[in-house]
Amino acid sequence: MSFSATIRRAGRFGLYFALPPRCPACGAITADVDLFCDGCWGEVEFLGGGCTTCGLPLEATDAETCGACLAEPPPLARIRSAVAYGDTARSLVLRLKYGRKTALARTMAPMRRPLGELTPGALLVPVPLHRRRLWGRGFNQAALIAAELARKSGGQADPLLLRRSRHTPRLKGMSVSERRRAVQGALAVRDEGAVRGRDIILVDDVYTNGSTAAACARMLKRNGAASVELLTWARVVRPTTIR
Repeated sequence: MSFSATIRRAGRFGLYFALPPRCPACGAITADVDLFCDGCWGEVEFLGGGCTTCGLPLEATDAETCGACLAEPPPLARIRSAVAYGDTARSLVLRLKYGRKTALARTMAPMRRPLGELTPGALLVPVPLHRRRLWGRGFNQAALIAAELARKSGGQADPLLLRRSRHTPRLKGMSVSERRRAVQGALAVRDEGAVRGRDIILVDDVYTNGSTAAACARMLKRNGAASVELLTWARVVRPTTIR
């Protein structure tokens, strides 16, 4: 080991001694940064397999595609999420968005398996916030996650490719048709030349019913995107967990 590497290791040990890394969900001391404690790790439901299109877990069937995707193929070529939206996953989302714990984007970004199922080399594009919400929050959590994904994977992210051209109301509590009407015409592409012929992976924190992501996909494909997929930290598998 080189002298500089020894110094870095000693400095890291000293930092961990003074400020030990803690579980991003409950705050318990852990062995390294961005690691869940044993208790919280056991409560996280990691997603794998499922519908080849939307990624929804399939139970008691040999089918590879769910009935909903067969009946009405979505505008998103594939949807993948790292974990199911439960109490632990939810706590990270809320602390990132409303508690301004922006370092949690680094915890939520190691999504190697779901990212590996999507098109290699695709451009990472966060689902945008309207400037009014961006000013209030101070950051776009999807853009932070996309930047961390790009850094960890060696990929490319463009946080400004998509923008919200008008403010939309909160979609919580709306029906599917109401959500679609709310986001219709609310999105725009900054540079059509940067979209044309590109494979694009939209990035967001949580996937619920996909109205906003679907609207983003339609806009990108209208501007020439070759394909549009979606990657999120968590997805709602059981609607009763939405809070």
